[in-house]
Amino acid sequence: MRMVGSAVAALVSVASMAGAEVPTPPRPVTDPRSLTSPANGASKPIPIEDLAFSRDVVSGAWSADGKQLFLSTNLTGRYNIWRTNAFGSWPVQLTQSDERQVDVSVSPDGRTVFFEQDKSGDELFDIFAVPTSGGAVTNVTNSPDSSESNIVVAPDSRRMAFSTRRKSQGQTNIAVLDLATRKVKMLTAETDPQWGWGPVAWVDAGRSLIADRSFTNGTAGEVWKIDAQTGVATRLLGKAATVFIATGASPDGGTLAVQSNDGSGQMHAGVYAVRSARWRWLKPSVWEQNVHGISPDGHWLVVDTNIDGRTELRLIDLATMGERVLPMPPGANSLGAGQPFSPDSRRLFVTRQGANSPQAPAVLDLRTGVLSAPIQLAMASLAPDTLPRSQIVTYRSFDGTLISAIVTMPFNLKRDGSNPAIVMPHGGPTGQATDLFNQTATALASRGYLVIQPNPRGSTGYGHAFQTANYQDLGGGDLKDELAAKDFLVASGYVDPRRVGITGGSYGGYMTLMAIGRAPDAFAAAVQLYGMIDFRTLWNEEDAGTQAYQKSLLGDPAAFPKVYDATSPLTYIGAAKAPLLSLQGENDVHVPRAQAQQIADALKRNGGTSEVVFYPGEGHVFQKRETNVDVLNRTIGWFDKYLKPAAR
Repeated sequence: MRMVGSAVAALVSVASMAGAEVPTPPRPVTDPRSLTSPANGASKPIPIEDLAFSRDVVSGAWSADGKQLFLSTNLTGRYNIWRTNAFGSWPVQLTQSDERQVDVSVSPDGRTVFFEQDKSGDELFDIFAVPTSGGAVTNVTNSPDSSESNIVVAPDSRRMAFSTRRKSQGQTNIAVLDLATRKVKMLTAETDPQWGWGPVAWVDAGRSLIADRSFTNGTAGEVWKIDAQTGVATRLLGKAATVFIATGASPDGGTLAVQSNDGSGQMHAGVYAVRSARWRWLKPSVWEQNVHGISPDGHWLVVDTNIDGRTELRLIDLATMGERVLPMPPGANSLGAGQPFSPDSRRLFVTRQGANSPQAPAVLDLRTGVLSAPIQLAMASLAPDTLPRSQIVTYRSFDGTLISAIVTMPFNLKRDGSNPAIVMPHGGPTGQATDLFNQTATALASRGYLVIQPNPRGSTGYGHAFQTANYQDLGGGDLKDELAAKDFLVASGYVDPRRVGITGGSYGGYMTLMAIGRAPDAFAAAVQLYGMIDFRTLWNEEDAGTQAYQKSLLGDPAAFPKVYDATSPLTYIGAAKAPLLSLQGENDVHVPRAQAQQIADALKRNGGTSEVVFYPGEGHVFQKRETNVDVLNRTIGWFDKYLKPAAR
């Protein structure tokens, strides 16, 4: 079935349909009439505050003895560092700050927890330390003009490798810090702002580092070995326009855990023997594989397979390359730490979640396959049987390309073409909507909105050709893929095409702006969060790292002025009809507040309905609980006002 409905047709009428179908993994097309709204007499709108008070864990680390876990979690409404017993206990708070504290690492001697912290969302991270037993917090790097990340502590616990990026530069480099003297030694000297280095693992008893060198848009990557004393670097893996990413290494550096798209265009996982240059690959898969390091005893590898937005975890025996699927429920399951294996290699720290299951960290025993009782971070009202469920669907876009999407279906709807719906484009564009617990989708679906989260061309997870299919065509073919998502919902028989809204953040905000400008009759209301309105002005406003990423997608503005005009929502926003709510952080370094103001001013000149809200102390992705409460309330209020009929 090839489905080109009214929303796509409106845009295609002013744009060429030339171009062949973009290859993606084979999968069946979903009949939109197969969507069903389950009956549930107990269903009711989920309280916004309950959604915002559902906490999560953004990073974690095992203690050196494997008895404890250290977590970055927002139990208090701020991401701080907590400690919990690995076998189950109430967590104990180690740090307290209004600033976000993320990317936890523990020293091998077991004495210190390291983490990253920025200021008011400015993304200039310093590395901080706190004793594992609690105590004073120390700023280890204290570098206001640069940002540090990717902490890897040396085996002797006396040194630390990390990535560092100067505020004025796009590129990242690797440095080593002597923790006693606080002296920093630079190991790399990258000059190209579109490339960045990251440490992976110390090897050779702390004499060398395995490191990744990656292109900013994720389309190329190399693996290197660096002498920590001299800085002499040797490339171990690399090929033009090919991705190689190491995520772990044996202590002697002879065996690497690597993922690559070499040969297939799709990321696949393997093990590379450095001395013999011999590869051992996992069984072939049409789906993207990500490898997560080697166990401390050298016996195991853990790999996740991204199967159309849902994650399957597998344990790999390095001796035989035998694979065992780990017992995790369907959803966007993941590993909760950079080194997910416990120090004795017998357990894995995992996090489980799905559309109707908020994130819950747990420990999986690899011998018994038993998953420990998860740490329940959600409010009691968010029980799985009361939450809307999701379904992954596939439809064909304007040129026949297969597009996957996640549909969150409300309970108790009539198939009478009267219901409202929301299209939710994801960020990136090199990102993916996955089947995780999404507060916005849950809030909307529990209030009667069908929600669809498409993965248009440009998304990750569907191969190299698909990921690069929107280069220098942002807001072109990918927008048609989003519009086809609306048509899919309308074809289900549930949705009123006049009562469909659109909302998204970052690139999703950009796509929202392109949609209401280029297809002005497709959506009846819009909410955009920190989206880009004009790539020309953005070029001069954004931080250097984002500028390098923008260049990788669009080219230099001086060389491609027509591309910049064609891909900027400002070119089309004058035609917009949908009322627009814009939500923006005051300290956003990727999409500065001037972009949101530019949107409001442009719509005001054209007599459009527009409102903009700026949040102080917030950056590109909102972190504070009170901000998220306000964002959800405003989003629901906006769509209720414009998409639901007035009460009689």
